[in-house]
Amino acid sequence: MTSPALAAWRATGRTISVFDHDLFVVDTPARSGEPATPIVLLHGYPTSAIDFRQALPHLTARRRVVVHDHLGFGLSQRPADDNYTLIDQADHAIGVWRALGITRAHLVAHDYGTSVATELIARRERGLLPLELASLTLCNGSMHIELAHLKLTQKLLAHHTLGPLLARLSSERLFTSQLRSIFRDPNAVPADELALHWELLLHNDGRDHLAKVSRYHEDRWRFWHRWIGALTRLNLPTHILWGRHDPVAVAAIAEQLAREIPCARLTWLELGHYPMLEDPAAWSAALLAGLPD
Repeated sequence: MTSPALAAWRATGRTISVFDHDLFVVDTPARSGEPATPIVLLHGYPTSAIDFRQALPHLTARRRVVVHDHLGFGLSQRPADDNYTLIDQADHAIGVWRALGITRAHLVAHDYGTSVATELIARRERGLLPLELASLTLCNGSMHIELAHLKLTQKLLAHHTLGPLLARLSSERLFTSQLRSIFRDPNAVPADELALHWELLLHNDGRDHLAKVSRYHEDRWRFWHRWIGALTRLNLPTHILWGRHDPVAVAAIAEQLAREIPCARLTWLELGHYPMLEDPAAWSAALLAGLPD
């Protein structure tokens, strides 16, 4: 049975068909004033677009904001025959934006979404991105996978033999414990909010697909030169917006990105891995302050 909280979240969005897959999209218009360049958001793993639910009211004063559940996540379809590669996720993101008529936007990505974003940047460098980017914001992602401090559960879930077994054994208690361990303050997010994230992870047999969507780190190694290379040559205003106390996508990753991306600026937040969950107002204010228009 769907909880009232999940039903309310579902009511804020709609489903869009992209490459014959149903993706859940929340498209929030600017509330007032002359509309500015819209923001498109890419969420992290293993959660969903609801990561930004509390931030949306802060972001939409003058900007349209679009966020979707990646294929295999949240309320989007979870096809049994899909490998959920980050390349495919980039294709689907472009499909969402094209369907919504977005031709220019600020790209904001967190965690898993940062690798989708770097694939988009690589396509942009090659003239293959059908969208004009006004800026890029990267938030607490392990693009520099060699510097990341992955949790044991992340490594096990990505294992081709042990991953499906661990996914079947996963529980709300373990899920909640893992999330709390990567916040700066373990109690920063209320228990009912974390319960909603767990409900979305289970939605539409999500546990059966968890191992497959957990193998994205393989893509981070496989395409490291393509993605990091594109970042080092990037001619786009770039904001590294980072929770300093992240035990997974550690501060060293943000520092490395700030060094190697031309014209990048680095902003620290005294938060953990999910700053938009831990302090939506502070994260939103820092994000908006870093946008060039």
